[in-house]
Amino acid sequence: MAGSSIFPALEPLLEQVAKPIQYVGGELNSTVKDWDCGGFGPGGEERTTRWALMYPDAYEVGVPNQGVMILYEVLNERPDVLCERTYAVWPDLEALLRESGVPQFTVDAHRSIRDFDVLGLSFATELGYTNMLTALDLGGIPLHAADRTEEDPIVLAGGHAAFNPEPIADFIDAAVIGDGEQAVLAITDLIGAWKAQGRPGGRPELLLRLARTGGVYVPSLYDVDYLPDGRIRRVAPRAGASGVPWRVSKHTVMDLDAWPYPKAPLVPLAESVHERMSVEIFRGCTRGCRFCQAGMITRPVRERSITGIGEMIERGLAATGFEEVGLLSLSSADHSEIADLAKGLADRYEGTQTGLSLPSTRVDAFNIDLANELTRGGRRSGLTFAPEGGSERIRRVINKMVTEEDLIKTVAAAYGAGWRQVKLYFMCGLPTETDEDVLQIADLAKRVIETGRQVSGRRDIRCTVSIGGFVPKPHTPFQWCAQLGVEETDARLARLREAIRSDRRYGSSIGFRYHDGQPGLVEGLLSRGDRRVGRVIEAVWRDGGRFDGWSEHFSYERWMTQAEKVFAEDGQVDVAWYTTREREQVEVLPWDHLDSGLDKDWLWEDWQEALDGTEVEDCRWTPCFDCGVCPQMGTDIEVGPTGKTLLPLTVLGSTRDQLLEQG
Repeated sequence: MAGSSIFPALEPLLEQVAKPIQYVGGELNSTVKDWDCGGFGPGGEERTTRWALMYPDAYEVGVPNQGVMILYEVLNERPDVLCERTYAVWPDLEALLRESGVPQFTVDAHRSIRDFDVLGLSFATELGYTNMLTALDLGGIPLHAADRTEEDPIVLAGGHAAFNPEPIADFIDAAVIGDGEQAVLAITDLIGAWKAQGRPGGRPELLLRLARTGGVYVPSLYDVDYLPDGRIRRVAPRAGASGVPWRVSKHTVMDLDAWPYPKAPLVPLAESVHERMSVEIFRGCTRGCRFCQAGMITRPVRERSITGIGEMIERGLAATGFEEVGLLSLSSADHSEIADLAKGLADRYEGTQTGLSLPSTRVDAFNIDLANELTRGGRRSGLTFAPEGGSERIRRVINKMVTEEDLIKTVAAAYGAGWRQVKLYFMCGLPTETDEDVLQIADLAKRVIETGRQVSGRRDIRCTVSIGGFVPKPHTPFQWCAQLGVEETDARLARLREAIRSDRRYGSSIGFRYHDGQPGLVEGLLSRGDRRVGRVIEAVWRDGGRFDGWSEHFSYERWMTQAEKVFAEDGQVDVAWYTTREREQVEVLPWDHLDSGLDKDWLWEDWQEALDGTEVEDCRWTPCFDCGVCPQMGTDIEVGPTGKTLLPLTVLGSTRDQLLEQG
């Protein structure tokens, strides 16, 4: 029967797998509702809309994800909505599920994902696509959207990767780009109305209604035409799809204080990648880093008020018992009231063992006062700074306006405040990059160590250099550029490793972590691919591809072998065509019909300015640069200061602990 728990069949399997606790559910603040929580209408029609939300990675990665956690709570607040979560199962359990005929299930009430109205997937990275296919197949849902019936859920993609969903167009029914809070409620209302009317027109009618809203992309209602050389001629609404827009708009939530989610964050049963309570202090970024898709597609900046943040933290700590608070954003120290916020929180939680952290901190926004407030509770969480480029020349290209002196001044403040280790993040393969640009990372790291030794008077200073391969992303000024090949990337990283290790005075104090060029090239194929790449994803999955974001499971050879087979049938394109080829301005890009608000001509101009090494200021504090977002999306930048203060609470220390113990 639909909605029944499959746990009786699942339970005997769990004793045979690693980490069975990740599949049992029951986390603090999780929600389990009756299947028919919305009741029935006078004609017996259903009044419940049911969502299964999936983060297509392992539980330990997915359960702390803020996006899924927020939507889970927003949806379950509705009395007529049931929402549960599912995550990718490890290969050991996958094999047992197949052998036993047990479907992909939710962790809340252990229901089959096929029983839900919507399977919503949040893609933070394209490397989760094969995990989606595993879940669909285990759930008994046809892989291809064209083969689904009214008995199957609507497969809906979201997250940053959904800003170019074309590579998975054959597998999803729809995609939503942008913020999800209001979007999922609007979709819920539409599906609920369709069900209450007796499901007129079946699945095709529901998809047509979703597409006509202008904020839901339904790939099956669009045709793609190609030129003889393999480029796209155009993407247009299918003939007969009346009312379907030529361009689909992103969703933007304004007034974050009106959306204070999650109110009661989930507390994982098993170990997860983030053991803390997190609050998003603002959304969006206008720093204009040209490589950063997240900053471009989340414009404009919208700050949460200092009092709104304080209320969320107070409520969240009481609901979870966490002892660390992460202040999240793309660059948390850029909040206009970050100094007052940090001081207010340090005052409020002094003596409670509650630590504060800024997981994302710009080099030029960190200072000694902020460092002192973050450490007042006695904890020193890790500090990560991201200069991104090794030389000042390459930082001008990517518009990362951070000088070497900025970095040295910042790490001096950190080491002087008692930190013994900092992590520096860089990229390899940036546009116009040379060997010399990358080798300067070694010189910079050595200077960081020397500075730390001087300001601290100690020799146990460490610096970890972490290198990631640059992947050009849609909706950024670098969407036209050529990606650096695997061999060139690896050779450049080898030279850097040698440069770091060659100087015995510093080599042992500098950690070096890097990703080779192989996963980045596959990510590049998926991030800028079109619908023809979907056959490669399916071929890789059928050949055993799973958990491609994990080095122990990723197989570059598998991806290249299957891509060669698939593209040989086409004869027009290959992996290099999608990755290491530079695009021209006139080329129709696979995502041009998805409107992030950014004007394509502005992005091109910024790409040309990158090649000239021209820097662009942050439009929060300067006149508008006419990127197109605010007028096109009907939005505006929302920043403080509010002038409000964060008053200390009266419930502190042992009193607060007693209240927590009492529940």
